[in-house]
Amino acid sequence: MAGVQRLAAILLTIACVLAPQLVRAADGPVKIVVLGDSLSAGYGLPGQDAFPAKLGVALKAKGIDAAIINAGVSGDTASGGLGRLDWSVPEGTEAVIVELGANDALRGLDPKVTREALDGILKKLKDRKIAVLLAGMQAPRNMGPDYVRDFDAIFPALAQAHGTIYYPFFLDGVATDAALNQKDGLHPTAAGVDIIVARILPKVEELIARAKAARGS
Repeated sequence: MAGVQRLAAILLTIACVLAPQLVRAADGPVKIVVLGDSLSAGYGLPGQDAFPAKLGVALKAKGIDAAIINAGVSGDTASGGLGRLDWSVPEGTEAVIVELGANDALRGLDPKVTREALDGILKKLKDRKIAVLLAGMQAPRNMGPDYVRDFDAIFPALAQAHGTIYYPFFLDGVATDAALNQKDGLHPTAAGVDIIVARILPKVEELIARAKAARGS
């Protein structure tokens, strides 16, 4: 009997020690990685004006605690993102915003190559049980109707196939607006990033909710 009581006391002590830690883990900031190219990396902008930084500010203003890593690499393609996925998305990551494909379209890469790479990214993240928000991209309209059709179709099809949260066009409200883009006409200004953040924010909140729900599973 004494042995049983001693074991019960030890288990109770362990529970008392671990319980606060488990509560903190459940209530702690969601760890998010933005896996992207120059559009999310903040090309031509100070760090505080890049998409991940401004997204963090917007979430904080809504009382949402998130730790966001900027894993954007200028010039990166979907294949490049797949190649660096394992070290760009560290252990402990709970959610990833995938923003890739713009450079594929600008270079006229075969949409099949882009689709295969993005599919590989989504599969790897699903295997790691990481919640995903896939941000869509659109091909430049001067690439021709066939290319535009095939490229633009990649993102909704993959989002449906993998059950990921989907935002149709990362540059919605910003693309082609000279007042919201830098002189190159491709990369958003700080004001442009503000619009991107405001428009994608509901989907990011959905992503965070999904990541938090996974903590208890």
